[in-house]
Amino acid sequence: MFRTIRFKSAGLEVLEGPDSAVPPREGEMCWIDLQPPDDNDLKLLQQRFGFHPLAIEDCAAEMHRAKVDEYGNHLFLVTHSMRVTEHGRHGIATSELDVFLGDRYLITIHREPIPGLDIVWKRASGDATCGANGMDFVCYLIVDELVDEVFPLIDQVSDQLEEVEGAILKRVDRSQLQQLMRLKRWLISMRRVLSPERDMLAILLRRGDPRISEKTALYLRDVYDHVVRAYEQIDVERDLLGNAMDAYLSMMANTSTIIMKQLTLLASIFLPLTFMTGFFGQNFSALPFDSKSLFYTELGACIALPAVMFFWFRRSGWL
Repeated sequence: MFRTIRFKSAGLEVLEGPDSAVPPREGEMCWIDLQPPDDNDLKLLQQRFGFHPLAIEDCAAEMHRAKVDEYGNHLFLVTHSMRVTEHGRHGIATSELDVFLGDRYLITIHREPIPGLDIVWKRASGDATCGANGMDFVCYLIVDELVDEVFPLIDQVSDQLEEVEGAILKRVDRSQLQQLMRLKRWLISMRRVLSPERDMLAILLRRGDPRISEKTALYLRDVYDHVVRAYEQIDVERDLLGNAMDAYLSMMANTSTIIMKQLTLLASIFLPLTFMTGFFGQNFSALPFDSKSLFYTELGACIALPAVMFFWFRRSGWL
């Protein structure tokens, strides 16, 4: 479905339908949003705006890396939005956003709803002055919202990682390993998206495209700084995750060692009892202490010997 915002000198106009997806008239600027795209919609845009077939082909496909391409009269950008899927059990889901940026128009194409883009759309459709800075500035607002979506995810990883670390130090549990692996998938997914995003913004700023004004370039540098900062925070969280994994493995090994020590001491306590019961339980005559008068002595020894060994081990610090 097409939706269009046309910025005019007298205000703005919000339209829907394919008839509104036309190049801006003289003295106008427009933002056209398409969701979800099909082949007919993409062909319609190609015919009306003269987009390059390779760019249209990229829009028809899915899950490209973030990039920026120049096609003469327009720029083609690919960026992504990130969100947690199914309470985070399967990691981070990404939604691709394809952007065509011309002198007086901005076209966004995506298959799924993108909250960051909807925020900018609501702002632009309610403020006629939003388009006064140009469509490149609206493009900056979209990219900035998509980048800012990453920081709550990183904070969520940090909070959950801190909780898991505290639980590991109190009592180790196998479920903690599953939580650590889930957080690891989160960080890998975010890092895989942000790395090309950082390169894309660096290329866009270094190139100095005429469709990007100097004012907008300053704001895009700030977005680039945000991406770098998010990338560095992800690396820090990966190091902390590695430390938590080492702590988990160390606590598991320590727990196994304690269990084996306790079992060994328990076997050591019952070893003399096994010998005594086995020796005096033989069916032979004339055995030592084979007398009914010494029965209670043998029984007392069977009770006292484990108790003495237990207190000895405890005093030695083995228990």
